[in-house]
Amino acid sequence: MKLARIRSRALSTALGRTMRTADKQIADILVRYGEPFAGNVWRVQGTAVIYHKTLERIAAHTKIRFDSPTLLRSERDEAVILVTGRMPGEKAGEERIEWSIGEALVNVNYRVSGRQAAYVYAMAEKRAKDRVILKLIELHGLVYSEEEADEFRQNQPMAIRAVDEDFDASPAFDEVTEQEADLKRLIDEAESINAVTDLMLDERTQGILNAMPHGTREEVRDYAKARLRALGWPPAKKGGRGSRAA
Repeated sequence: MKLARIRSRALSTALGRTMRTADKQIADILVRYGEPFAGNVWRVQGTAVIYHKTLERIAAHTKIRFDSPTLLRSERDEAVILVTGRMPGEKAGEERIEWSIGEALVNVNYRVSGRQAAYVYAMAEKRAKDRVILKLIELHGLVYSEEEADEFRQNQPMAIRAVDEDFDASPAFDEVTEQEADLKRLIDEAESINAVTDLMLDERTQGILNAMPHGTREEVRDYAKARLRALGWPPAKKGGRGSRAA
C-alpha cells in the first residue's frame, strides 16, 4: 500500500510539473498579446481550455483576417466549414496563413437542450476560426477553445477546474506570469514619475517582486525604468549644464 501511495504521489507530482510547464508556455504566449493567463484559461479533465472571446480579442489585436468560409457539408443538423486565416508577419508584406475545419453535429459534438435553437453553421464557423487563431499564435495543441469543450462541460461538469486550483501547494508559473502582467499594466497606467515610483516602492509591490524569480523581477524593474524615462525621468537639472546634483 505504501509503495502504491508513493507511486501515485510521484505520478501526481510529475503530472503537476507537466501541467505547470504547459501553463508557462501558454502564459508566455498570452502575455505577448496582452492577455493574462488567469481568468482566460481553465482545465477540463486536465485539458487547458481558453475562452472564445479571448481568442477574438487576440485576433483583433494581431489583425488576423479570415477568407470567406467554405461550406463542406450542409445538413439540417450538421455543418462542416473550412476557414482560412491570415496574420501579418514581422516584416512588411509577410503574412502567415493557416486553415482548419470546424464541425457541428447536433447531439454528437454539439448539444442543445430544451427549446434552445441549434445554430450548426455558426458553431462550425466559430470552432474553425478558433482553431485557426490558435494555430497562428502557436497555441495549437497546448490549449483548446471553449467551443471544443462543449461536450466535456455537459458530460463532466465536476471535472472543470480553474487552473490555479491544481497548484495550491506551490507557486505556479502562471501565477508569476499573471503577477508580472498585472504589475506591468499598473506601470502603464501610472501617469507621472511619482506614481511609478510610489507603485514600485509600495510594500505589497516589493513583496510580489521579492517572491518572483530573479529574471522576472529584473524584467519588471526594467519595464518600470522604461516607463519612467517615457514620462521624462530623470528630470532636467536646474542651473544649466554645469550644475551637478548634490
